[in-house]
Amino acid sequence: MRPNLPTVLSFNAGYVDTAGFLALHGLFTAHVTGNFVMIGQALAHGSESLVAKLLALPTFCVAVVVLQYLSLRVAAPPARALRVMLLAKFLFLTAAAGCAIYYGGFADADGLPPVLTGMLLVIAMAIQNAAHRLHLASAPPSTLMTGTTTQMMLDLAGLLYGKTQDKPEAIKARLIRLSVPVLAFALGCGLAALLFVLLGMWCFALPAVLAASGVFLTLPEKAQG
Repeated sequence: MRPNLPTVLSFNAGYVDTAGFLALHGLFTAHVTGNFVMIGQALAHGSESLVAKLLALPTFCVAVVVLQYLSLRVAAPPARALRVMLLAKFLFLTAAAGCAIYYGGFADADGLPPVLTGMLLVIAMAIQNAAHRLHLASAPPSTLMTGTTTQMMLDLAGLLYGKTQDKPEAIKARLIRLSVPVLAFALGCGLAALLFVLLGMWCFALPAVLAASGVFLTLPEKAQG
């Protein structure tokens, strides 16, 4: 497996979260707990965009539980299991893109098309989170940057003040390793915003393409080349 797979996942997570937020009336599809804040905002301002936000966390949890159940029932080598999970994510992202493009703009935030599109995206990101935890645990998280950024700031402070338990060389190497997913996530967010403005709902086609590239990166090198 090539080492840039976590980078692709981080970029895609930032992209999906931003595109979903913009197109689906403030729904977080990757950072699902952020929807609690948006629920409070919707209640305070009388917004009707509540259904998808209320369903996001339960849908995410059920998807992870089902995925873990299947992974325990069907024994498979880790590389193959990861590949199957990423393939499933690709299928859900493709279905979400199809819904978004077919139904167009979502004027009714609580209507079936936007809710369905949102839950397909949430399930896709749940699969990515579970796959990362199960098979890429040594890499920084790909959907939540808070912990990674906190560690980066702690390391930077240690270098600035010269009081660290680790050697400076080790800290610098860790900073580089941690900065890659954060930068990839941020770039994904920026590109999603740009393509949403330029392409509208067609911006949801790119995550499926990126997911397909993730599946490709899990193939043995002979199969890739």
